[in-house]
Amino acid sequence: MNLFNVYPLFDITPVRAKDVYVYDKNNVQYLDLYGGHAVISIGHSHPKYVYNIAKQINKIGFYSNSIKNPLQDKLAQELAETSGCKNYHLFLCNSGAEANENALKLASFQTNKKKVIAFKNGFHGRTSAAVAVTDNSKIIAPINAQQEIELFNLGDLQGVEAALKQQDVCAVIIECIQGVGGLDESKTSFYRGLHLLCKKYEVILIADEVQSGFGRTGDFFAFQKHKITPDIISMAKGMGNGFPVGGILIHSSIKASFGLLGTTFGGNHLACIASLTVLEVLKTEKLQKNAKEISNYFKKQALTIPKLKAIKGRGLMLGLEFDFPVAALRKELIYKHHIFTGNAKNPNLLRILPPLTIQKKHIDLFIEALKIEVS
Repeated sequence: MNLFNVYPLFDITPVRAKDVYVYDKNNVQYLDLYGGHAVISIGHSHPKYVYNIAKQINKIGFYSNSIKNPLQDKLAQELAETSGCKNYHLFLCNSGAEANENALKLASFQTNKKKVIAFKNGFHGRTSAAVAVTDNSKIIAPINAQQEIELFNLGDLQGVEAALKQQDVCAVIIECIQGVGGLDESKTSFYRGLHLLCKKYEVILIADEVQSGFGRTGDFFAFQKHKITPDIISMAKGMGNGFPVGGILIHSSIKASFGLLGTTFGGNHLACIASLTVLEVLKTEKLQKNAKEISNYFKKQALTIPKLKAIKGRGLMLGLEFDFPVAALRKELIYKHHIFTGNAKNPNLLRILPPLTIQKKHIDLFIEALKIEVS
């Protein structure tokens, strides 16, 4: 049997990883500036992470959500404390797409409506409703296209309000910094205006923090810069540092009932330990502070790169935009300089999403490699 061939693969086989480095089967060292799609938050194989998961699996790794799991309660409390989002409840699942599915479903239950407003260049997942609100027709199957979706340009408050006046919208879903779309972010006035419109028309505001959450932008969540209060916050990726875990934070104004949401594997003991360890290391190693400091250093050093058109993003959710497609450049970086980077819907954008443990010396290596290739 062969694998279902849906991934274009680089000819590299990682066999181990440590902090910001990945090692292949030939023991070649690669600098990881992509973190497996922003998943690696506290560094590969962090000793505290390895110890805690190994310790937990020797006790119990999984049982269903039909029994009590105190680790879920502990995670909820630690999340509230670390993120500052204290007036929320936690529902745990397994991935970002699943988090957004549950967020959209809950919004529809709450409002008894079904239309969703999303934004151009947004990406929210590849399943059912999550892919329907994603701006990429190539990955939306006919069965997904039955969802009622309206897309607007980021920043278009006037268009959004005109749609909300029709009184048929259950939710507005937005990435405050677009990930796959290319690191675009609007002005604070837009996000605050969007928040006010959702309140005015009694529509659920969903902040998709799947890629930007857990300290990646320097704030715990990207929306916090704009001082808004989403009704639902979706999260995953850096939440587990590689362990499959996702979740939504649900504002206390939305009430729960038995059977409203559910999952088999979500919130299992190992997932909770993985996420609790991420929160612990974020705090003890001051990784949000590091994200801001390294971001400032990165942006300053990046100004020395030839042919650079723009620097996008904040924290360690960054993009370098050139006036040429970067596909060939990425290949040179990975095969010649042994540096992992990411791409985006914007073909001219190089995405940088490293572990939050990255240091200035690693940025220097990357900048020097770029100078060689684009000079």
